[in-house]
Amino acid sequence: MARLHGKYERLVSTRKQTLFAGLQGDVLEVGPGTGANLAYLPLGIRWVGVEPNRYMQPYLQETASKLGLRIHIREGCAEHLPVEDGSVDAVICTLVLCSVDNPAAALREISRVLKPGGQFLFVEHVAAWRGTCLRRFQGWARPLSRLIGAGCHLDRETWTSIEKAGFSEVRIEHFVLRWGLSKPHIMGVAVK
Repeated sequence: MARLHGKYERLVSTRKQTLFAGLQGDVLEVGPGTGANLAYLPLGIRWVGVEPNRYMQPYLQETASKLGLRIHIREGCAEHLPVEDGSVDAVICTLVLCSVDNPAAALREISRVLKPGGQFLFVEHVAAWRGTCLRRFQGWARPLSRLIGAGCHLDRETWTSIEKAGFSEVRIEHFVLRWGLSKPHIMGVAVK
């Protein structure tokens, strides 16, 4: 993963720069992986990452060191965040909700840890529109993608889960990348 995401990051870098530009205060990133998002974050934030894969931590530390950032990593998963209620100003989640076991539980946890008025910022690949050839291919490929993609569901309608999660405001933009079966994406902000 550390080596394969370079092309993907080039495709989404402008979107991430725009999305993360206004971050401030205490920021929690769920599933930071190798630390690809650290380069987009404004100076002065206090960053904590919850990463379930301990093998990603050396890559994450290396990325932070190269950027001159001080980070804190906690082991955990999206469905059970090791963070206090109402303690963070923002939560970042990119390419994570496709692979969690229970997206609704993960979104409840994200809401739980956000301060009132806090923001959930996301970039996720999602299911293609129903009835399309791409959607059928995503369904057929799901068993393989779950096996080699750390539980990734190519055909998950993540935007629906976010809309139903009880946030006071949700802004979602759908867009398409040139990226195989995971072309359809969403990005946006949900406010607690």
